Amino acid sequence: MRALADIRPVVPPTRLLADLVPPRHFAVARFSTYRANPDYPSQGSTVARLEEVGAQLAPGKVRRGLFAKRKAAPAIYMDGGFGVGKTHLLTSLAHAVGPDAAYGTFVEYTNLVGALGFQATVDALATKRLVCIDEFELDDPGDTVLMSRLLRELADRGVALAATSNTLPGSLGEGRFAAEDFLREIQAMAARFEVMRVDGEDYRHRAVVTETQPLPADVVARIAASHPGATLDSLDEVLDHLRGVHPSRYGAMLDDVTLVALTGVHPVTEQSAALRLVVLVDRLYDRDVPVLLADGVAADGGPGAEGGTSGAAVSSLFTEEMLRGGYRKKYFRALSRLGSLAEDGRALTRTPTA
Repeated sequence: MRALADIRPVVPPTRLLADLVPPRHFAVARFSTYRANPDYPSQGSTVARLEEVGAQLAPGKVRRGLFAKRKAAPAIYMDGGFGVGKTHLLTSLAHAVGPDAAYGTFVEYTNLVGALGFQATVDALATKRLVCIDEFELDDPGDTVLMSRLLRELADRGVALAATSNTLPGSLGEGRFAAEDFLREIQAMAARFEVMRVDGEDYRHRAVVTETQPLPADVVARIAASHPGATLDSLDEVLDHLRGVHPSRYGAMLDDVTLVALTGVHPVTEQSAALRLVVLVDRLYDRDVPVLLADGVAADGGPGAEGGTSGAAVSSLFTEEMLRGGYRKKYFRALSRLGSLAEDGRALTRTPTA
């Protein structure tokens, strides 16, 4: 049985850059497949504006000559709550532009700078017409300053920009100030961005915190053993492994992995370990990799293959202090995504092979 903790990917810089494309989860996202809610006119107007930008940057469009009057490249920031389809729209824009677009999350770009260095990252991204940044995060001052400088350098070289960030559902007032926070933190770049508010309800009507319960460890081990491409580890083994792998390589670590099974699921109390786990969950979600979670108790009531806290719901994965702290948006996003992947994993228990 293969273990995720045994996979140590070697990732050349060219791979890191090649991976800056819309994730598999949004492979078919297009403007035509976005269903704008007529009750929220801002959705339709955002689609129309992004279609204009996509047409302006589409392949085949010739850039202005050296002596032509220079026009600033567009810079779009989509402001809105959780689940209104901003990522669908951002990936649609990237698809419209094609290979000349780079697409990644805020964390992927900061990891890229960490792996390549700042100037090499600027030079590589400056060859693109468009750079898309999903889930722009404002909770780390150092990373925010780094990204602000990166955006400024790219804009100065004529690269178009598009960004989104998320607001938690039920956080009254927070959503209305997300754009203000973004513009304040990027400082010198603020005047270049066109802010587009995307109003609406969570289109999947998801709960932020899932109550998905872990399965018995022997059931998880049995399903993983019968599933080609699956990995089986304890949560602690994975957390320890992530400590020695650069986050920019988490995606490559999942190459050819079709199912991730984790036993001994328990609350993660160390913040650095929790944040690494968030990045892993994001990469799993990008790739639509189902997850099986085991509580460490066998189906017959005896001890499972791994020790762990019995019956801990996914919602208990992070501590209450973490869910109230500065990184709470990351943690809530991870809980939502992990809950969705865990439900995909549970569906495997209802198949004939399970």
